[in-house]
Amino acid sequence: MTAALGNIKTAKPVYEILERINMSSQYLTLYKMIVLYMLSKSEGRLSKAQIYDYILEKEYTNFLTLQEVFSELAESDLISEKSEGNRTYLRLTDAGNETLEFFGNRINPSIKDEIDEFFKVNGMRMRDETAIGAYYDRTGENEYTVYLKATEAGKTLVDISFPLWSEEAAMEVCENWKKKNSSVYRYLLTELM
Repeated sequence: MTAALGNIKTAKPVYEILERINMSSQYLTLYKMIVLYMLSKSEGRLSKAQIYDYILEKEYTNFLTLQEVFSELAESDLISEKSEGNRTYLRLTDAGNETLEFFGNRINPSIKDEIDEFFKVNGMRMRDETAIGAYYDRTGENEYTVYLKATEAGKTLVDISFPLWSEEAAMEVCENWKKKNSSVYRYLLTELM
């Protein structure tokens, strides 16, 4: 009889652990749906930093959980990741879109409203951050390659890369591209047509 009582005592903590695991899984699913929903509203791509900033500011979850969410979404091919310089950009895949259509109702309508409002207020700024890409890589001793890109509505307008002699020069070109990309694009069109 004592052995049977011992099993009852241990069964409750095991049940509580299983319940916590189930709750944790439900929250992870919710966070995944929030990320997929944000990507669906972005009309293109978002950087991980942009999503981190929003979700952490709202205090939906913490940084480590969000890293797990990104990892699981990428492993499941619900999002695609592309690194450019020191940023990683995310895009919703077709499978991610289908998943969102199926499970999107798990997102509380008030959270969807907050995200919609956020994109209404910050949409252009967020698109600008992802529409103009500029980064560089070290390609040899005292040699760096700069990669400059401008996109609009998901289509590439300009995609240029060229070597430079120093990291300082590469950094300066990247910063100037962010400020002057439109005039450089107009200049190229004028000169080439």
